Amino acid sequence: MTGLTMPPRIPVTEAQIDRVVSVFYTRVRRDPALGPVFAAHVADWKTHEEKISRFWRNALLLQRCYDGNPMQVHKASGNVRPDHFPIWLSLFDAVLEQELPPQLAQAWSALAHRIGRGLSYGLPQQDGKPPVPYLGEEWSKKPGAAKAAGA
Repeated sequence: MTGLTMPPRIPVTEAQIDRVVSVFYTRVRRDPALGPVFAAHVADWKTHEEKISRFWRNALLLQRCYDGNPMQVHKASGNVRPDHFPIWLSLFDAVLEQELPPQLAQAWSALAHRIGRGLSYGLPQQDGKPPVPYLGEEWSKKPGAAKAAGA
């Protein structure tokens, strides 16, 4: 069997992925909490954004174009903490809402929150607090969330 392809997990385009990644990292660089964390590890932003775009193509479009290990990278960094993930996800959600139609933004956000929760649980926990809020609570509080979900 040749030529079989899996349908995308979330029907975004490669251009949409690239745009979301680009806008997101522009915001990360300006963020007082996340900017210094990334600046300590990323010297070449173009290369980093290309790598992260491949990560999302793999996760969303099921393309086999990423072979990294995000858990290992975050654990080895030494300065990534579980409390960074809610900030990361808040910025990411804002970019998704700005750049994508509501249904695509919500679907991608749900996946990002699951990934973020998994990555944060792989790091040493602080204060016994859950590192990432439950996505369902966050989206249900947003204006128009019921409409975007088809309710």
